[in-house]
Amino acid sequence: MAKKLVIKVTAGADAPERCSQAFTVAAVAVASGVEVSLWLTGESSWFALPGRAAEFELPHAAPLPDLLESILAGGRVTLCTQCAARREITEKDVLEGVRIAGAQVFVSEAVQDDVQSLVY
Repeated sequence: MAKKLVIKVTAGADAPERCSQAFTVAAVAVASGVEVSLWLTGESSWFALPGRAAEFELPHAAPLPDLLESILAGGRVTLCTQCAARREITEKDVLEGVRIAGAQVFVSEAVQDDVQSLVY
């Protein structure tokens, strides 16, 4: 098993199943003791804001706020710099524990030894 899992989720309410899968995999990995870094990009960027995960609904899926809370508690959540800027989201707007960082940080995380990367 990889020592670290880097997940980039691009989907939000526009593709709810892909979005839910990314958050579910990240939460299960955290619960399994894997170091997780979840990157919010594209439409998933909105979930960095307070209350936005609660607006997400997908039948037969774990509630997104619960998944996000568990990921924040045991892993790292990062909002893409460019995606944040396009949506006029700043560091003062995001949930506690969410950082804003760019491609250079993503690449440095994704190319480390013993890292598995997934994109949803």
